[in-house]
Amino acid sequence: MPSFQPHFLDHLTFSAESVASLVKLGEFKGQQELFRRQRPEILTALRTRASIESTESSNRIEGIVTSRKRVELIVERNVEPETRSEQELAGYRDALQLVHESALDMPFRESVLLQLHEILFRYQPARGGRWKPTDNSIVELDATGRISKVRFEPTPAIATPQAMNDLTTRFTETRDRGPYDPMVLIPLAVLDLSCIHPFADGNGRISRLATLHLLYLSGYDVGRFISLERLTENTKEGYYRALQRSSLGWHEDQHDPLPWLQVFWGILLAAYREFEERVGEIAGGPGAKSRQVRAAARRRLAPFSISEFELDCPGVSRETVRGVLQAMRDEGDLELKGKGRGSRWVVVR
Repeated sequence: MPSFQPHFLDHLTFSAESVASLVKLGEFKGQQELFRRQRPEILTALRTRASIESTESSNRIEGIVTSRKRVELIVERNVEPETRSEQELAGYRDALQLVHESALDMPFRESVLLQLHEILFRYQPARGGRWKPTDNSIVELDATGRISKVRFEPTPAIATPQAMNDLTTRFTETRDRGPYDPMVLIPLAVLDLSCIHPFADGNGRISRLATLHLLYLSGYDVGRFISLERLTENTKEGYYRALQRSSLGWHEDQHDPLPWLQVFWGILLAAYREFEERVGEIAGGPGAKSRQVRAAARRRLAPFSISEFELDCPGVSRETVRGVLQAMRDEGDLELKGKGRGSRWVVVR
């Protein structure tokens, strides 16, 4: 597997900025227990919010969209999926739950990735849990939906089973043998997985689930409380641009993984900083609830109703939420569009 060849790993060099990112991630990992000592209801609320955001964002990246209310109902298992989009959301919800609950009991193996893929498609007629039967390409589409450019030719279908065995085996052996930092090995594994592109459909979602799984196995569990998928969606263009740059020369072991590593580290650093910030907002002293509402509102990218917004502010009454949003409107940070039940708050950028 290209990124796990000894000659490739041993010749990786990092700038002072990259080393600083690795050091900071190590510090955040060491602080996780401090974050987890907060009140249980705080962490429960963050987990619920993260599951909803992860399910929504990971699917929306792939063009699978439904209303926020339906996403919440599906993730909370209050309704059965009715459309194909909702079936895909329900499949991701189930696969995500398995990773959250059982990651430490699941080694990084082909059988686990196949199981996650099978779960993704469990509500659809098409069966998951199989490697791609034919070759596929990573392409760009024009405005009409036609292929305008082939960006990358992944591993051929006939070679995919062996490539996946090589990836999981070499990752595990390299991690266990040391001395490489998991924060280098994990994004390299995700890069190789993306370049193999082992499934006919669902490769992006599997790569994001595998990211969470590998982070858990190495003791980084911020993805339980902050949606990594949402942060990925927020940097979607840079995310895919970095993957493309780092895949050049991959088949020949001549690729440069640093653009991808830097984006990966950036997303994880943002997650830890947000986790630290949100725990502080919720558990802080005087004015903490007001600060919590303000910070949550600024994180919103799309118009929102108060009922949709309440899960972002656990422990804050609707009266307080409404009062803070109205104050932000008076200050020019928010606008209220529409009237009655159809009204939505919009962040003024």
